[in-house]
Amino acid sequence: MSPMRNTNRAAQGADGQNRNNGCFSIFTRWRYYRLGHDEYRICMRTAFQGNINSLRWVNLLFFVLALIFSVSPIIMEKNLVKTGFYFEAAAIALILFIFTSHLRNKVKQGIQINVGLIYALIFIYYINVIFFGMYLAVWAEPDKIAGSFVGILICVLYLLNISPVLYLGLTFTTVTLYIAAIINFKIPSVWNYDIQNSLFATAMSLIFGWQIIMNRLTMMSSTNKLKDENTIDELTKMKNRRDFTRTFQRFITSHRQSDNFLCIALVDIDYFKNFNDHYGHPQGDECLRVIGRTLNDLQKNEGIYTARVGGEEFALLWHIENEADAEKIGLHVNQVIRDLKIPHEKSMAAPCITVSIGIHLAKCSSSNDIDVLYKLADNALYSAKSNGRNCTVVSK
Repeated sequence: MSPMRNTNRAAQGADGQNRNNGCFSIFTRWRYYRLGHDEYRICMRTAFQGNINSLRWVNLLFFVLALIFSVSPIIMEKNLVKTGFYFEAAAIALILFIFTSHLRNKVKQGIQINVGLIYALIFIYYINVIFFGMYLAVWAEPDKIAGSFVGILICVLYLLNISPVLYLGLTFTTVTLYIAAIINFKIPSVWNYDIQNSLFATAMSLIFGWQIIMNRLTMMSSTNKLKDENTIDELTKMKNRRDFTRTFQRFITSHRQSDNFLCIALVDIDYFKNFNDHYGHPQGDECLRVIGRTLNDLQKNEGIYTARVGGEEFALLWHIENEADAEKIGLHVNQVIRDLKIPHEKSMAAPCITVSIGIHLAKCSSSNDIDVLYKLADNALYSAKSNGRNCTVVSK
């Protein structure tokens, strides 16, 4: 085989690979709303929980709509079948509204709703609305062109934040069922227009629905980035006091009905002023950076929330089932900081950087006053300093 033929085949292979990569890239951008995989996952996790509130409102609106339709047939046509079908759709929407209102209250308390339950509610809502629309457009008036279903098809998913794959699947399934129904129940001169209208509605629904959800997630992504910038301590790259206050409230509310313990720990670097005076502020800043990285690793590895709440003061939050574990974690932090072996000649606690830790332990259901809990942890920290520093004191 000639070298020229090999070269041509290699070029063709490269072109084919580039085309495949291009198609895959387009599919990936479509699938993740152009945000990229990681950013999409972060935003969709929050947005998907927000579907609870959206489902609440759309079911309330649909309940009112279906109720209005259920009144008209019995007054104007004396048709109990129509009235019963519309009333049944209204009843399902009302039940979904009441249930999602209950779930929304849980979300307000910081409780995460099971993803499978949200999917189930979306499917029930969607099936209820679509069959209502199909009855209205096909079985109730088989001799008329169905403009109402087209509007329902376009609008039914716009308020929900779901993946493009699910959006595509629901829309095409609905259109397939709808086309099959109108072919079976309507005459060709009518369903010919219905098919054209439904295909047009499908295209508009997919294009604008995808665009609307993408815009929502893009705005959420921008907001998240802005929040991150406002809640990160510039020096240590830890969460700052603003984020700590917000997270503290979430920790209190999310386990309010459990028997677990809420732990708040205040960590203070021993004789840090002496360190700054002796080694200089640049070295002091570097010391804070190292301790910040160490505490952030603690958050990544053990799930303990950490933040810088003052100059050389840090705060930790976590939940435990056994109250004896609180002191173990405090002593572990003491040891981790000592293991850094940062020299501190002017410390009266040890020849290296150490920390004093005050931990307050409270039943999750006992208090929701942030100021009181913080003050009790501060008192425990004062006791740790009074006991010679480089130690942990736990109060209950």
